[in-house]
Amino acid sequence: MSDSPSLYERIGGEAAVDAAVDKFYEKVLADDRIKDFFVAVDMDRQRAKQKNFLTYAFGGPVNYSGKSMRAAHAKLVEERGLNHDHFVAVAENLQATLEDLGVPEDLIGEVMAIAGSTHDDVLGL
Repeated sequence: MSDSPSLYERIGGEAAVDAAVDKFYEKVLADDRIKDFFVAVDMDRQRAKQKNFLTYAFGGPVNYSGKSMRAAHAKLVEERGLNHDHFVAVAENLQATLEDLGVPEDLIGEVMAIAGSTHDDVLGL
């Protein structure tokens, strides 16, 4: 086991993930390209799921037990036309959020690599 700190620890832990997710969804809900995907979504529940997922994805202490990325987004792909352009819009909002919060560039790169690695599963490819 490595003694080096996880991305979760290096990014600032729970407080940082919480702040990032909250700011991220402010941006997403204001983005005309993707906000309609969230019209009927319980945003408190969505934020909590996203915080748990990112904590897990960044090597933090929470065990994510939600659906796989493919299963979680399948209906959006099939019924609402979720596509690459929407994925890019989400990624752009994530990167802008991290930049706004003053996250160091190298850590943003790590986060964006993790986000990018979900592309095919999110879009069912």
